[in-house]
Amino acid sequence: MSTPNELRAALRDVPDPDWLAAALRGVATQPAAIARFFPAVGRCCGRAELPDLPGWTADEAARALLLATLPSGHAEWVETLYRTGDAAEKRAVLKALPLLPVGAAGLPLLHDALRTNDTRLVAAALGPYAEHLDAPAWRQAVLKCVFTGVPLAVVADLDARADGELAAMLAALAAERRAAGRTMPADATELLDRLTITDPPGRLVATGQPHPREA
Repeated sequence: MSTPNELRAALRDVPDPDWLAAALRGVATQPAAIARFFPAVGRCCGRAELPDLPGWTADEAARALLLATLPSGHAEWVETLYRTGDAAEKRAVLKALPLLPVGAAGLPLLHDALRTNDTRLVAAALGPYAEHLDAPAWRQAVLKCVFTGVPLAVVADLDARADGELAAMLAALAAERRAAGRTMPADATELLDRLTITDPPGRLVATGQPHPREA
């Protein structure tokens, strides 16, 4: 999980660093100003991938930093900016959630993202904050990645949290695809191989330990 300091460091070469510095000061002193700064980030900071922060673009990192700068007691802006934002703004909110003191209050945003067909939103929803998803919802989200072609590498804590139930779901999907003459994505097949062994009656058994939330 990236920290605010890592976001700041990665954003040192944005096209307009003075604008970003002013925006951060503005949000720190007048939280409502985030409604004005948030949509302008892409134009002022660019949308390039950040070489020092793999998986992040400049606009995502700058928006996450703005959210992390909000003073305590202003968490309502997190949901407001997600609900009113475009897809890029929604992704930034989802990726910022692990940095924010919101506990599990951001779960409705994850559920919303996981209902969409926007694969980049689905991927953003399965970062570190997805630890708040209960086991059934998390398994369904992983399965949705397989269905929609989202690389399983984006799923935080995948090997630690995957279990026999997920293995059985993946095995059933693999059987359906074989029957239809279709293949499984390579990363899903590799996960299934890592997850399961076959005992003498042919029952799938998880090889890993349960995630703390399921223990």
